[in-house]
Amino acid sequence: MKKMLFAASVLITLGACTPTIRVEVAPINIYAKLDADVRVRLDKEVQSAIQQNPDLF
Repeated sequence: MKKMLFAASVLITLGACTPTIRVEVAPINIYAKLDADVRVRLDKEVQSAIQQNPDLF
């Protein structure tokens, strides 16, 4: 009877000890220059404006 009580108390004690894993993840900062994309769009807009109005300049 004492062995069963001891075994039960050991199982309860071991069951209460669960490992905790903590992982820290640092945020990722992405810096992108959009100058090239904006310049390409503006170039296309200027080309289409010149084609539509050849006497613009």
